[in-house]
Amino acid sequence: MGNLSFCVLCQLLGVVILVGSRLCLGKYVPANFVFGDSLVDAGNNNYIFSLSKANFAPNGIDFGMPTGRFTNGRTIVDIVGQEIGLIGFTPPYLAPTTTGAAILQGVNYASGGGGILNYTGNVFGGRINLDAQIDNFANTRQEIISKLGEVEVKKLFENAVFSVTIGSNDFINNYLTPYVSKLEQNLVPPESFVGAMISRFRIQLTRLYDMGARKIIVANVGPIGCIPFQRDINPSAAAGDGCADFPNQLAQLFNAQLRALLTQLGANLHQSNFIYADVYHIVNDIIQNYSSYGFANANSACCRVGGRFGGLIPCGPTSKVCEDRSKYVFWDPFHPTDAANSIIAMRLVDGDSADIWPINIRQLMRSKPLD
Repeated sequence: MGNLSFCVLCQLLGVVILVGSRLCLGKYVPANFVFGDSLVDAGNNNYIFSLSKANFAPNGIDFGMPTGRFTNGRTIVDIVGQEIGLIGFTPPYLAPTTTGAAILQGVNYASGGGGILNYTGNVFGGRINLDAQIDNFANTRQEIISKLGEVEVKKLFENAVFSVTIGSNDFINNYLTPYVSKLEQNLVPPESFVGAMISRFRIQLTRLYDMGARKIIVANVGPIGCIPFQRDINPSAAAGDGCADFPNQLAQLFNAQLRALLTQLGANLHQSNFIYADVYHIVNDIIQNYSSYGFANANSACCRVGGRFGGLIPCGPTSKVCEDRSKYVFWDPFHPTDAANSIIAMRLVDGDSADIWPINIRQLMRSKPLD
């Protein structure tokens, strides 16, 4: 047998072994396809020219090393993946090793700075917006089809978990950007801006469905007025350790329309299962009742340089890091700690309808596989 034929045979055997291992005692462990922004980026921005990066210390201090994750440890989707039985963490699309049999368990397409709208995050230069992330998934889809064929890929995608965590940047790094926000808000009222987001999101989520996604978990926008960055740039609003009202009002306006959108899509797209993950509700509860969750601080960044709440400068090598990361809700000016991510993830996995609707992730996993 020639070397080329032997290599092809080895690749095929690897695919067969991996697919077989996913059907153990009749239990299907699905693939996990992740779309989103820096809240769930697993390192894609390491491979593009961007000002939005986290592949340096002290990021990843509790992960073992910096990986490109914008937190001290794991992201929400890392923890969810562990809970639903995935082997290892879902790899970033742009990593050179994310190819071959590795993609059959899923791929992470998320990008720090990315948004629903294509011009969101342009202050960072490079970032992969949601349209481009879905383009990348289309490439993965064709690669898997070439390995397994159309019929098997249809089954794989119908039973896979697709999660989308995006929208915060469309406000923080677009509509609310300090040097343009007042001008844009005078020209485009909040209702119009949110309407444009929802209109675009409808097209994007429908496109995922058209490419085979059926179990789609969509996280809403969290209480962005409570992040250290917004607290520091809105000192009067946060004078009493409170949150900035206007950013939170924008998030709630978007979230109400997002829930309606997912309800419509679920009703109109055959065999679809759109899940509304109410991250706003969960994070707001953590912030309001932080001590009952074991936190000592719910308003300041653990990794900080400047600002009353440590929200003015991104986390980097010159930052001071709190001694006990498990006592802080926020890792840096924008992102939760591993400890907060763990609470959020577990409430999405096992929470009631106030946390995730109409069913939680564990119930979704136990739902009858589509034929």
